Amino acid sequence: MIEAVVFDLDNTLVDFMAMKRQAIDAAIDAMIDAGFDLTYDQIRSHIDRIYQEKGIEYQRVFDQLLQDVLGRVDYKILAAGIIGYRRAREAALKPYPHVTATLNALVKMNIKLGLVSDAPAREAWLRLCFINFHHIFDVVVTYDDTGERKPSPKPFLKALEQLQVEPHHALMVGDWAERDILGAKNVGMRTAFAQYGDPFGTTNHQADYVLTDISQLLDIIKQENGLADR
Repeated sequence: MIEAVVFDLDNTLVDFMAMKRQAIDAAIDAMIDAGFDLTYDQIRSHIDRIYQEKGIEYQRVFDQLLQDVLGRVDYKILAAGIIGYRRAREAALKPYPHVTATLNALVKMNIKLGLVSDAPAREAWLRLCFINFHHIFDVVVTYDDTGERKPSPKPFLKALEQLQVEPHHALMVGDWAERDILGAKNVGMRTAFAQYGDPFGTTNHQADYVLTDISQLLDIIKQENGLADR
């Protein structure tokens, strides 16, 4: 019996990597237009190095870029980059096909909904609010809520505790096998691999189910809960 479904956020509900690429591209173009005297490839390479060092959620990437290259922060170039990034991010940040309909259908089936994300709380909630998902989930657990990232058991157990659901009655949906799937299985949850959002081409995911479209969740829940023929 599945009583709750817990989702990852990035590359499971929204195409985070595509959004990030488009936003960074727009920021680079805007900074060049504002007078940053480097090529696109030079800027992109430097930004990638900063993200590799600081993490993909690092919020002062353009400040550090300018400090590294110019020895100071040129606020005209910085502002152009930030505005270019934000405009492109807002245009690109949207749910995968059928996500909204699937979440609404799960709510109608009286399935509790949770979210476990490695993103900082501020960034996770900004993304959820922007796509108008901030009222859908019963529980949201971010990195800031436990101080540990998946596959640590802490984020999963915190979500399950707040949902008041035993692990074997919950299904975890995520795109990262080593974090989402392994972490959930280790605490006793059922698992569904979001293949449609997998950026790595993973073949050995060890999940109970594979999703090529998120809407397949509905048939899985009906099957698990003995509702398939109703």
